[in-house]
Amino acid sequence: MESRGTKREAGKIEVAEPRNKLPRPAPSLPIDPALYSGPFPFYRRPSELGCFSLDAQRQYHGDARALRYYSPPPTNGQSPNFDLRDGYPDRYQPRDEEVQERLDHLLRWLLEHRGQLEGGPGWLAGAIVTWRGHLTKLLTTPYERQEGWQLAASRFRGTLYLSEVETPAARVQRLTRPPLLRELMYMGYKFEQYMCADKPGVSPDPSGEVNTNVAFCSVLRSRLGNHPLLFSGEVDCTDPQAPSTQPPTCYVELKTSKEMHSPGQWKSFYRHKLLKWWAQSFLPGVPNVVAGFRNPEGFVCSLKTFPTMEMFEYVRNDRDGWNPSVCMNFCAAFLSFAQNTVVQDDPRLVYLFSWEPGGPVTVSEHRDAPHAFLPPWPPGPHQSAWPQSGPVPPPADGEQRL
Repeated sequence: MESRGTKREAGKIEVAEPRNKLPRPAPSLPIDPALYSGPFPFYRRPSELGCFSLDAQRQYHGDARALRYYSPPPTNGQSPNFDLRDGYPDRYQPRDEEVQERLDHLLRWLLEHRGQLEGGPGWLAGAIVTWRGHLTKLLTTPYERQEGWQLAASRFRGTLYLSEVETPAARVQRLTRPPLLRELMYMGYKFEQYMCADKPGVSPDPSGEVNTNVAFCSVLRSRLGNHPLLFSGEVDCTDPQAPSTQPPTCYVELKTSKEMHSPGQWKSFYRHKLLKWWAQSFLPGVPNVVAGFRNPEGFVCSLKTFPTMEMFEYVRNDRDGWNPSVCMNFCAAFLSFAQNTVVQDDPRLVYLFSWEPGGPVTVSEHRDAPHAFLPPWPPGPHQSAWPQSGPVPPPADGEQRL
């Protein structure tokens, strides 16, 4: 079996030995970065199809009400001196991480706008639908040494849907998260509060509650190789002073990191953290990441802007650095692997792709709960009302589920 749309050895798929008398060999996909070092693959400039917001109660709204506006402090040479610990934990409302949202919010947007897609709803038949964060994990996989992942995949009316599954190790890590790490997570959101305003031309108000339920999400269309993509990702803010007000080029990503004091610390930062920043921002076409560097006391001492398209320059001459071509070629190879593996068009059938550092991507098949993540098919008159491509609607109240 060969993967479509990939070059050289990147498209080859290894076949593992059958175990437990499986009816057919279980395929796998190798990870070695050397296999994916070919030319940079075609990636269509992302275009925004629409957006949606989640409010303080995590309720969906099909508008931009949660969008915030970039409002940095004056550049007068002084330290911003933002206190990232301010309000913790008294003015902090974290999202309930026990709630597995899967693709639900994106599917709701898709149901509301499927008739407005360029090329009509039929365009979805060949597309891959997922979250930006899932694609980010794929991009960074060739260089990841610590955290594995699992992606559930189902095909419905031709469309391939990808949804992350929390690994057992990730669940243990989340439930045993130390207090310091919880505070560092808060600091990232607090930094956004210092840098963003609710309206353009207004100063930020950091005195309010930090509520991580609130989110503004952009829905984008792109194509990697021969794989049409429709994905959504959370956006921190938009810059009213950006050269172009056309999304996503007006969006800004905000990050925090500890202060660096030595060349070795900077080198590690460029190799590891900057890779993830690049992947997260390159996929949706966000042009700039603005970082706040904090001291051990939790105060932001300096700000630095990292243009997304210039991040690779920091590691170009580092033999142990990362390569954007490797990241994108691996992602294209995985999407081909998934397209060729998920052959049955059945939303109740789930192919679980699993990866742990040091090994290949493997796949297993599952049916129904707990892995199924697409809405169940509603019987009755609704069937004929839906187009030939796209997810089914949630059942109406009182409607029998299959």
